[in-house]
Amino acid sequence: MSRLGRYIFGAVFGYVLITLVVLTGIFIFFDMIGELRDVGKEGYMLKDALIYVLLTLPSRLYQLLPVAVLIGSIFALSGMADTSQITVMRTAGVSILRLCAWLIVCGASYAVLTYLLGEYLAPISSEAAKRYQIEAKQSVLLGKFQSGVWVKDEKQIINVSVMNPDMTLENVRIYQLGDGAKLAYILDANKAKYQKDGSWQLTDVQRTDFSEPKVQVTPIKEQVWQSSVNPDMLAVLMVKPQEMSVDALNTYIRHLENNKQSTQRYKLAFWGKLFYPLACLSMMLIALPFALAQRRAGNVGVKIFLGILLGVSFNFGSQLVTYVGELYNLPAVLAAGFPTLVLLSMAMFFLWRQERS
Repeated sequence: MSRLGRYIFGAVFGYVLITLVVLTGIFIFFDMIGELRDVGKEGYMLKDALIYVLLTLPSRLYQLLPVAVLIGSIFALSGMADTSQITVMRTAGVSILRLCAWLIVCGASYAVLTYLLGEYLAPISSEAAKRYQIEAKQSVLLGKFQSGVWVKDEKQIINVSVMNPDMTLENVRIYQLGDGAKLAYILDANKAKYQKDGSWQLTDVQRTDFSEPKVQVTPIKEQVWQSSVNPDMLAVLMVKPQEMSVDALNTYIRHLENNKQSTQRYKLAFWGKLFYPLACLSMMLIALPFALAQRRAGNVGVKIFLGILLGVSFNFGSQLVTYVGELYNLPAVLAAGFPTLVLLSMAMFFLWRQERS
């Protein structure tokens, strides 16, 4: 990259970084306010709320990075346009195509950062944040392993293998301890459904009693289970498709296809994970015609406001298209990539029109 390209890269990087810090600070502030409502309840302290909010920071960065790229790029390029720096570059022979190439390199770095955040750091930190919050609010021990989630609730040790989106549990095993921490009995339930009164309805239960002098196994069709464990505590088990890695999604999609089950939701998440980093490239490219088209107005505040509006519209449109794609079973690659492709097409059109003028 030439010295001029490095200059543009440095200017854009600085404004994007400042924008990202400001946006993240605003969201952390409001997240902290939301957590203050629970401070003082069930042993949940101020430091617990602060730790929880900080653990969700990578997820916030992942969500805000494309918007920060758009606003920061508009800010940087608008400043260059208002001070005639871009005009001087054009006069010196720098074409729009060359400017776009520099911005693509800059946008690619943010795309890689977005991918790494969403693929590795954000899912791990989100799960850690949820688990920390549950343990801080509830007087239970909670751990997640390959065998599922393990919870200790007074004299019960519970293992849950699967939690469905409708909050029903599958493959539940309950170890009941008796006097002297001896194992009294084990309940193995095929399914468990949470009731409004705070209890669980177990179905297809097998009870194993460890009584002297023999072990007795009794099948039970349905049984009510009283426990302080609730669906919120077990939410760490329910991995959302958007929080799964691309490799995990691909493997799970093949598993569902082999078992002739619906894969639409996971295919949308798979392609969404691939297209989302490309939004940084689209945001970077559309910032250039956006800044050049407004250079005569000289009002950076208006440009930033329109940039925020465009970023919010992009996020809203992405979620809307995903829901519509799942509802009407649209091709996953088209539904997931439609907002990014529209934004990229808009950028190309405006750049072409700017070059003609």
